[in-house]
Amino acid sequence: MNWHAHVTVATVIEQAGRFLLVEETKAGRKVLNQPAGHLEPDEALVDAAVRETLEETGWHVRIDGIVGIGLYKAPSNGVTYYRTTFHATPLAHDPAYELDADIDRALWLSLDEIRAESSRLRSPMVLEAIEQYLTGHRYPLSMIMK
Repeated sequence: MNWHAHVTVATVIEQAGRFLLVEETKAGRKVLNQPAGHLEPDEALVDAAVRETLEETGWHVRIDGIVGIGLYKAPSNGVTYYRTTFHATPLAHDPAYELDADIDRALWLSLDEIRAESSRLRSPMVLEAIEQYLTGHRYPLSMIMK
């Protein structure tokens, strides 16, 4: 058996007490997630986070640090994801940017709104990352070994 984890990145972006999320349709169901996606060949983790955020939301961001690193095994398909979650500062929005085809929309939600939509979260990692960020889980980018 040739097992491997899928390497992914996600980004927690807060502005004025609201968090930037994406709404996407997966298996016929609208779910909420952080801007997130797979690492591409020869791509740095930070670059992947910046790219995925722009592609999924139209927002240019500055990656400020790491919130956490975790594993998640998707119950729907058994795939294991190795996810590095970053936190970032929003810099500028490009409303004309064409979002990835699988993204329905980007939206800003408060923590209470996200909790109220917990049944729609793509994985438990979405809320966990925001809560970790809010309780001070913010680590320097220097944790990443080149």
